Amino acid sequence: MRTATITRNTKETQISLTLNLDGNGISAISTGVGFFDHMLTLFAAHSMLDLNIDAQGDLHVDGHHTVEDVGIALGQAFTLVLGDKRGIRRYGHFTLPMDETLATTAIDFSGRPCFVYNVEFQKQKIGLFDTELVREFWQGFVNAAACNLHQILHYGENSHHIAEALFKATARSVRMAVETDPRQSGVPSTKGTL
Repeated sequence: MRTATITRNTKETQISLTLNLDGNGISAISTGVGFFDHMLTLFAAHSMLDLNIDAQGDLHVDGHHTVEDVGIALGQAFTLVLGDKRGIRRYGHFTLPMDETLATTAIDFSGRPCFVYNVEFQKQKIGLFDTELVREFWQGFVNAAACNLHQILHYGENSHHIAEALFKATARSVRMAVETDPRQSGVPSTKGTL
């Protein structure tokens, strides 16, 4: 079973995270940031991975450090679990409709971090959640997971729908990329390493 546990303790956050790539979409998420918990819960459900996160952060400042550091911890867990990436599909992509919103994401667990974010929110807040933190979360994830991630918003008006479309589409892309490929026994690269 492909599992990892990450503990990340800084002066700003204390995070305990457990990831099971071969799960059933079950999660227990507690970050103190309600909307973020919702996004992580649906990310786990749509990627079919099991995810437990307990995060304590300096929310008296704002949600930035908590959201970013959870992204980093999740990326670190993917790095541990995927190892040399032997036998995985490596690439994943998905276009997802969410009511009036349409988003596409594509991911490559290439060993090289590159994040392209072509998204604009109509509002700066979803309840108490800063919409700019969506980008911060995924940037932290990309850096720590050393993957390429492209997120494109084709169109959309409701900020909740936009964020949800991005998390769900990325979940589906991740699900595709980390699946074992019965025809690929080695590392999915002509270089022989990733």
